[in-house]
Amino acid sequence: MSIEVVAPLEVHEVPGSDRPAEIYLAQTRDGLYTPYAMRTPSDLGRYPFVFLAYGNGGGGLDWLRGRIRTHAYITERLLAAGYACAWGRYRTEVELGYHRGGELVVDTRQGMDLMNRAPLEYEDEVAILQHVRQHPLVDAGRLGHVGVSHAGEMLFKLASQYDGLLRAGVACEPANHEFLDLTPDDTAFVNPDTQLRNIEEMQMRETDRVRARTNVSLALERIKPIDLPILVMGRDDDHLQGIFRLSYELLAEAGKDAQWVSWDHPLHGYIFPVTRPNGTVDVDDVQERAIDGVIEFLDARVKNG
Repeated sequence: MSIEVVAPLEVHEVPGSDRPAEIYLAQTRDGLYTPYAMRTPSDLGRYPFVFLAYGNGGGGLDWLRGRIRTHAYITERLLAAGYACAWGRYRTEVELGYHRGGELVVDTRQGMDLMNRAPLEYEDEVAILQHVRQHPLVDAGRLGHVGVSHAGEMLFKLASQYDGLLRAGVACEPANHEFLDLTPDDTAFVNPDTQLRNIEEMQMRETDRVRARTNVSLALERIKPIDLPILVMGRDDDHLQGIFRLSYELLAEAGKDAQWVSWDHPLHGYIFPVTRPNGTVDVDDVQERAIDGVIEFLDARVKNG
C-alpha cells in the first residue's frame, strides 16, 4: 500500500503554546481512514515520535479534537523532551475479536484485497504508525507507543503480531484480560440485552489469583514473538492490578526486555493529566514523577537506543 503524507485535514491551536496540533488521516488496511493529531517541537529537523492512545475506540474526530484541548499536558512534556507526538483515534473494540480472529491474512480477489477478518483497532494503530513514518519531521526508525488501559493491551497485541514498527512501548494499566485469555470470575456477567460481557467491576487485584485464571501457555505463545522493550505501569489500588502485574511477570519469564513500576494515584490513566476548561492542569507530584519515568524509559529505548 502506497503511503503519502499530505497536508493536514485540520490545524488546531493549543492554548499557551506556539506548537499547534495537526490532524491527519491515515489509510487503514481495508481502505478506510483513521485520524491522529500530531505535534512537533519545531518545523525543522527530524524527531523521534511517540504515539499516545487511551482506552477503547470510537468517537472519531470529535473525540480527537476534545483530546487536543483536555490532554495537552503530556504532549507538552514530550515536546519539551524533544519528541514529536500524536494522539490517535481508532475503531471501536470488538469483544474478543483478537482472541477469536487470529492474525489478519490478506489475499487478492478480482484485483482487490480479500481478508479473513476485518481489521481491528490495534491495526488502525499500525496504519497510523506507517503513515507517521513518512512524515518529513519524524525519524522513521525511532517510534514509541504509550497506551493506557485497553490501549495498553493494544500495545501487546500490536507487538505480538507486527514486528519492526516500534522501538519501545509503555503499557500503563494494561487491561490485558483478552491477551492473557483470562477466565472472568463471578464479578463479571453477560449483558442479557446484547450477550456481550460486562467486566467493568471485575476484581483482579492479586497476581496469583489472576495467574490461576489465565491461559498461561497461550499468553506465553503470544508473548514469544514480542521483540520490543516494554515498561508496564500498574496502579497500586486498582481492581485489575493483578492483571497489570502478571502482564509484566510473563514478559520477564519469557526473557523479554521488560520493566515494572506501580504508582499510588486515584486517576485511572494518571500519566495523562487533564486540563480544565479554565486552562489549569490537574497534575500532582506523583504524576510528574511517573511521567518523568516514562520519558526516561523512552529516552533510553527510543531516542538513544
